[in-house]
Amino acid sequence: MRLQGKVAVITGAGSGMGLAMAKRFAAEGASIVAGDWNAKRLEAAVASIEASGGKIVSAQGNIADQATAEGLVELAIKTYGRLDVLVNNAGVMDFMQGVGELSDDIWRKVLGINLDGPMFTSRKAVAYMLTHGGGSIVNIASTAALHGGAAGAAYTASKHALVGLTKNTAWMYAKRGIRCNAICPGATKTNIAESMTPERMDKAGSERAGAFAALVPAYLEAEDIAALALFLASDESHNINGAIIPADGGWDAV
Repeated sequence: MRLQGKVAVITGAGSGMGLAMAKRFAAEGASIVAGDWNAKRLEAAVASIEASGGKIVSAQGNIADQATAEGLVELAIKTYGRLDVLVNNAGVMDFMQGVGELSDDIWRKVLGINLDGPMFTSRKAVAYMLTHGGGSIVNIASTAALHGGAAGAAYTASKHALVGLTKNTAWMYAKRGIRCNAICPGATKTNIAESMTPERMDKAGSERAGAFAALVPAYLEAEDIAALALFLASDESHNINGAIIPADGGWDAV
């Protein structure tokens, strides 16, 4: 098994890509720490993985909160005695507002979850990995990290910044056993749109994003992203560091 004996923290593990990763990693021998802000989905995820013979513990909370984010790393070390893999997957969409229409609450919410959370978890994980043989960090970015037309200003800025965090982390610790890579999913079948309250959607921004979305060549399954994340988490990718990888059926080739 490709992650036998390893311990992985996965944020946003209650559904979508995070759940697919948690299941795949557990099937490959990893012990999982799952974080999510939806308690019911997190409970169901734990039950499903345990029923399949996997090892998993969980913690509910908002990853934008520093104590919650750092607590996931602490839970891994306390429960399993180590940490090998961190997957920063939790994310939230905006309402397609351009910067001229962007509200403060959406800016802070999106940046908090999509950027502050990964920084908090990565900072805590790196501090541990530096003195315990290194590890692998996998950040889940987006096609919005590579283009300006896929979402609103807040989401686009947050994912571009996550790519910057990925590259800097990869470079800073490349000679100290820590790798950091990012996956940029395109159109993927998840429930992220649940947070996009219809009455708050910006009409003009949605139309502009829709023009870009019309170019989507394929819709991916969450398991497609999980398979790539597994490779980046495993020792098979030991020389892959600082990579920003589109996983979008060719959308980035536009």
